[in-house]
Amino acid sequence: MSALLQLLFLIFSVKLLGEAAERIGIPLVAGEILAGVSLGVLFLNIDTDIITFFAKLGSIFLLFTAGYKEVNLKNLKFDSVTALVPTLSQIVFAFIFGFVFGRAFNFSFLESLFLGVAFNPTSITVVLGTLIDLNYLSSRPGTAILSSAFLDDIIALFFFSIVINFVRFNRVPPVMVILLIAGKILIFLFIMYILGTYLFPRLFIYAEKMHAKEAVFSLVVVTALFSAYLAEIFELHSSIGAFTGGIMVSEIPLAKLPDIQSKVDGLAHGVLIPLFFAFIGFLIDPYTLKNTGSFTLLIILAALSGKLAGGFIGSKVIGFDFYESLIFGTGVMPRAGVELVILTIGRELQIINQETFSAMVLMVVVSILISPICVRWAIQARQRKNG
Repeated sequence: MSALLQLLFLIFSVKLLGEAAERIGIPLVAGEILAGVSLGVLFLNIDTDIITFFAKLGSIFLLFTAGYKEVNLKNLKFDSVTALVPTLSQIVFAFIFGFVFGRAFNFSFLESLFLGVAFNPTSITVVLGTLIDLNYLSSRPGTAILSSAFLDDIIALFFFSIVINFVRFNRVPPVMVILLIAGKILIFLFIMYILGTYLFPRLFIYAEKMHAKEAVFSLVVVTALFSAYLAEIFELHSSIGAFTGGIMVSEIPLAKLPDIQSKVDGLAHGVLIPLFFAFIGFLIDPYTLKNTGSFTLLIILAALSGKLAGGFIGSKVIGFDFYESLIFGTGVMPRAGVELVILTIGRELQIINQETFSAMVLMVVVSILISPICVRWAIQARQRKNG
C-alpha cells in the first residue's frame, strides 16, 4: 500500500471520525483512535514504517505542546501546594492498584511496576470542558484538579523514565545503578534549565529579528526536536525530553505569541498528534479484546478505581466535603495523551504484551467517556444539596 495513500486515508479519516465523535458528544481522541483501527481492518500490506515515523513525531509534539501550552510554572506554585496531598494520594493508590493487578495476573515484577506507573497520568482536557460549562473551574475542586493533573503527569513521567532504564537490565538494578539513572535525569533537567533560562530566550530574540519567514515558529519546532534528541542522549525517552522542552519554552514570551501558538497548534493538533492517536488505534488488536473480555473489564475497573479512591481520600484529608472529594476523584480518572505515549513506549520496548496494551487503550477510551459524566453528576448533586 502506497505511503502517500496511507497518510491521505489517515489524515482524512481522523478528521472525519473526530468530527463525528465531537458532534455526538464523545471526545475527539476516541474518533481519532477509531480511524487507526479502521486502517488496520480495511487495508492489507500496510507500510508500518511511515506510520511509525509520523507517530513518533506526534508523540513528541503531544508532550511538547502539553508543556508549552498547559503548564505555567509561576501560576502553579500556590495551587500545587494545596493539590499536593490529593495528588500524591491518587498516585500512590493508582500505582498500588496497577502493581497488585499485575502481580495477581502473574506479570513479572517489571511488568507490574510498569502497569503501576501507567495507571497514573491524568488528562485534564477531558474534564476541562465540563468544569467550564458548569462554571466550576475556579472552585476549590476545579483548581485542585487542574494543578493535580499537571503534577501527576510530571511525576508519572519522572518515574516512567526510571522504569525505562530498569528495562535495559531486565530487572531492578543495584542501588549504585539506580543512583546513576537518577543522576542522568537530574543532569538532563539541569542542562534544560540552563538552556531554558539563558540560551533559548536569546535565540528567540535573535529569531524575531531575522528576515527569514517564520523564524520564531521554526525555532519552537527546533526546540521541540532538540529537547527530544537531548533526552535520548541521556538514555531517556524522546517524549520526556519534549515535555521538558515545552515547559522551558512556555516561560519565553516571544514563543507564546498568539500567532506562534496558532502555528504550533496547526502543525501539532492539525496533523501530527491525530496521526499518533490513529497509530494507537492501528496497534489495537480487536480480536485480542474479543477473546479477553474479563481481563479487559478488570483492568478498566482497577485503573479507574485506583484514581477515584486515591483522589477521594486525598481530597478529604485536606478538608473537602463528600461531594467535593467525589468531584476531585472523578475528575482525575480520565487518561489520554500522556497515558497513550507511555503505553506505546511500553509496547515498543516489549514491557507489556498486545493483550495488556489493547486492554489499556480501551481503558483510556472508557475513561474519557465516563469521567465527564461522573463529574457533571457529582457537581449537580452538590449544587442540589446546597441549593
